[in-house]
Amino acid sequence: MKLYSYFRSSAAYRVRIALNLKGLAYETVAVHLLKDGGQQLSDGYRQLNPTALVPTLADGDWAVGQSMAILEYLEETHPEPALLPAGARARARVRAIAQFIACDIHPLNNLRVLKYLKHTLEADEEARNAWYRHWVGQGLAAVETMLAGHPDTGRYCHGAQPTFADLFLVPQVANARRYDCDLSAMPTVLRIDAACNELAAFRQAAPGNQPDSEG
Repeated sequence: MKLYSYFRSSAAYRVRIALNLKGLAYETVAVHLLKDGGQQLSDGYRQLNPTALVPTLADGDWAVGQSMAILEYLEETHPEPALLPAGARARARVRAIAQFIACDIHPLNNLRVLKYLKHTLEADEEARNAWYRHWVGQGLAAVETMLAGHPDTGRYCHGAQPTFADLFLVPQVANARRYDCDLSAMPTVLRIDAACNELAAFRQAAPGNQPDSEG
């Protein structure tokens, strides 16, 4: 398998964790989102993934984009260790946490939005950072509420094993720290993030440990 990835992409980060947890070998193909006007916009990459986004997972001559779709594919084709719990309600809870991060936090703060704020709306760096911190802070505060005190929250977002929810939470927390977001009111989020990062699969997937990392 090949993972078309950018080291700072939180969506690619999610997939790297899953591949590591499942013990699957893969080759990283770096797609730099800033160099050459954005390598994801090249004709060659668009032929692989028409959305011009990362990540893309290629398995032989077949490829798919979107991190959630990739994770579902890996779960179906390589079911052990399972990253979704047993039972419809448990799976729905895990997916709800993951999709809230993927659909309601991340899109407001991804590179395309930040570039639009800078180049089209002419927002200065202070305003862009305030935008980022506002939406990430509000979003992770909601995740804290989803997790704190819930009977199914364990060492990880759901129970005693990592699930999709953790794969989405850890990259979002890493991004929040990169932008100096205040996470002090989110003890459950921080506790789970720390537990996840005790696992080699999470640490090895971190941006600073990727072959295309720029520090």
